[in-house]
Amino acid sequence: MKINADISKRAAVDSATLAWSPSPLPGVERRMLERDGGEVARVTSLVRYAPASRFSTHTHTGGEEFLVLEGTFSDNHGDYPVGAYVRNPVGSSHTPHSEDGCLILVKLWWMHPDDQTFVRIDTTREDLWRPAEAPGVEVMDLHHFEGGSDMLYRLAADAALPARELPGGEEIFVLDGACRDANGAYAEGCWLRSPIGATPALRSGGGCRLYVKRGHLANPPPGPGA
Repeated sequence: MKINADISKRAAVDSATLAWSPSPLPGVERRMLERDGGEVARVTSLVRYAPASRFSTHTHTGGEEFLVLEGTFSDNHGDYPVGAYVRNPVGSSHTPHSEDGCLILVKLWWMHPDDQTFVRIDTTREDLWRPAEAPGVEVMDLHHFEGGSDMLYRLAADAALPARELPGGEEIFVLDGACRDANGAYAEGCWLRSPIGATPALRSGGGCRLYVKRGHLANPPPGPGA
């Protein structure tokens, strides 16, 4: 299955317009933002767990990172409430479930095998924010590895990320609020990918928070078919 699989091309998806598709296990559904492969695939998706649903124990052969958007995600290592950012490196395993239900933003097979750092960050902590490169813009660092970075950005009303040269591309998911650029407008739940090159300034409306991933498109890790 290929959905927005060509990383050399720009993509923009309003996740609210996508249907939920079932996973192999009952009570777990997905909205696929990008996908390259079958059931084992390089993927970016929203995953929704119904209350009391669970996944069987499995190993993340290509690594996993996720951000909890609603509810509490749990596994045999702990509980992760709204705002938890988690990275489970290549070769790690867990048994995920959710007692009350949850919604997470997930990326699979986007992690290099040499990046063996487990990450657990509570992004609701105010002390993790710092001023960024433009007035009215703050950033929270989540993870960095060999030119790739994961961050949260917080833009005040009418603040803007300036136009950017992207030697490794960029990916944005709108966590709340709304923003716009020369290509369109993006509300909460929108996902956009900018390939290697230049991208226009991104300006908030009444303020917004963004998950931003940069640098990963220049040297993507081996996919499941490698």
